[in-house]
Amino acid sequence: MIWEYDEALNLGRVKLVSDDGECVHVEFLNGNTAVFLSRDSADFSPGDVVLIAENTLESASEEKWPREKAWIGVVKLLISNEVVVEIGSGLHIMPVPEDLALRVGNTVEGTGQDNIVRVISDRPIRYIDQPDVDASTIASFKENRNAEHSFEDFAGSVNIVIRAKELIETPLKFHEELKQIGARPIKGVLFTGEPGTGKTLLARIIASRADATFYQISGPQIMNKWLGQSEELIRKIFEDAARQEKAIVFFDEIDSLATQRSDESHEASRRIVGQLLAAMDGFNRDDNVIVIATTNRPQDIDIALRRPGRFDWEIHFPLPNVGDREAILIRTQPPGVVGGLSHAVVAEQTEGWSPAELSAIWSEAALLAVADTRNNIHNEDYIGGFEQVAKQRVRKLMERKMQERGES
Repeated sequence: MIWEYDEALNLGRVKLVSDDGECVHVEFLNGNTAVFLSRDSADFSPGDVVLIAENTLESASEEKWPREKAWIGVVKLLISNEVVVEIGSGLHIMPVPEDLALRVGNTVEGTGQDNIVRVISDRPIRYIDQPDVDASTIASFKENRNAEHSFEDFAGSVNIVIRAKELIETPLKFHEELKQIGARPIKGVLFTGEPGTGKTLLARIIASRADATFYQISGPQIMNKWLGQSEELIRKIFEDAARQEKAIVFFDEIDSLATQRSDESHEASRRIVGQLLAAMDGFNRDDNVIVIATTNRPQDIDIALRRPGRFDWEIHFPLPNVGDREAILIRTQPPGVVGGLSHAVVAEQTEGWSPAELSAIWSEAALLAVADTRNNIHNEDYIGGFEQVAKQRVRKLMERKMQERGES
């Protein structure tokens, strides 16, 4: 074997010397290993630094060997004489060092593959350090109790309001009476329907009318901002809700948070689903808490969440029919309207529109009115507002279809 001498490449450390003293196992800086025959192998011991020149080993100074790159990890589990350490996004098993007293949660420094050198901190320190989940964090998910909402603010079907009162408002207001009867408490109600049909607004209205503490949790917010602490956050929100006289825990877009668990699903999602199941099953009969969740993709929610005692009640928010659309337009029109307006005509032209899109007509009409230096809305503003929203709606539908086809 002919070696091209390069100290950086030819620097190694002895890992093993054979029993007969003739073979030396050497590990190089890049992690590769080689075995050398050496008449002088008895002069080498494991750990010695060596230089390989012309296929022979020469002793080298320890100073030539670069300091091993240190790693930082968090102790996750102690088992017998081994410790499980989280390094980055992976878990590693290594021996417990004899001279260190480790506890779960310690942040440790180590070198090599399994050498823990010291304890840096008693608490876990991570690359992306999340804030503690404390009382102020929980408070950030609560809506102001002074916010007043009325069923008149809801621009959807009257039948939806009636059903929501039955399933949510009545159990919250008459919790003790229902408990005395022995009725099975309603824990979870799923709101299904297209975006803009008023699901979130109705949940807020019910909480306001029932004088209940309202916690609003966004699926994407939990997965992005609180990744790594999602389970703790959910657990503490439920604990805080259970201490209230009445409470609604509201999950917006729960399909992004609690998807079907499978071998391919993300570990974080599986943990969140498990925490949700534990939290809902942890309610007792004294807890006056109802969980509401919204989705426009109920088929994507983990099936375990739809079983009895969880989200086993459902209210569907359909797109309004022509009669509902006319009623929504009349109910949501602002005070500054003059003359007879073409509600029936607009209602006929808005098939498939959501209540949110119908309400947006008035915002556009008001802009047209003030642009014409008027403080009231005329019929031409109303029709112009309808045309503006219709254009925006067509553009959004085209963008959605392009995204579904994978186009830019």
